[in-house]
Amino acid sequence: MFHHAKHHIAAEPRASAPQCTTAKQCTTAQAHNSRRHKRSLLALALVSLGVLSACSPKEVGDVSLGLFTTKDIKIQTFNDPDIPGITCHISHVEADLSLADPSDMAIACRQTGEITLAMIENIDRSKSGEVVFTASKSILFKHLKIRRIFDESNRTLIYLSYSTKETKGSDKHSLTTVPLWGSQAWQALEAQQHAKKPE
Repeated sequence: MFHHAKHHIAAEPRASAPQCTTAKQCTTAQAHNSRRHKRSLLALALVSLGVLSACSPKEVGDVSLGLFTTKDIKIQTFNDPDIPGITCHISHVEADLSLADPSDMAIACRQTGEITLAMIENIDRSKSGEVVFTASKSILFKHLKIRRIFDESNRTLIYLSYSTKETKGSDKHSLTTVPLWGSQAWQALEAQQHAKKPE
């Protein structure tokens, strides 16, 4: 277990801001402070936008279901926030002008990068797993969720997509698996298993 060391450094006294002596100087100082404050807020907004963009799924496909329908199939991609070496693609129906919200969906996840033992040890390994993605699907308080579950005996990650609603959930769902075979995590788990075997 690692702990972040805290170093206490005595703060140097800050020089006091020069006082304005005339109304013109005060007005100029206030305008300067206002511009600096606006620049700080803009920088903060840009940083926040960048963080939100990084966390949001990227749309890679948009297929219309017909000329006289408002329903489209949206295809989005995202990486597992705890295991960046796994990329998932999800498809679901979006109905812009309809209160009906189809729950049909599909998901496919593949290993696209390294998967380490540290990543696996950091995830929820209970039978219910944990939600790694959620998105609102309609004004009817319906949500699309993707839950990750770890099949420890087979060393396989399971991704389950389903929809929920405050009053009633849908029984429609889709499932995909990502075996750890060939990854650093697989090799480390294999070594741990052999180390536990009696000689």
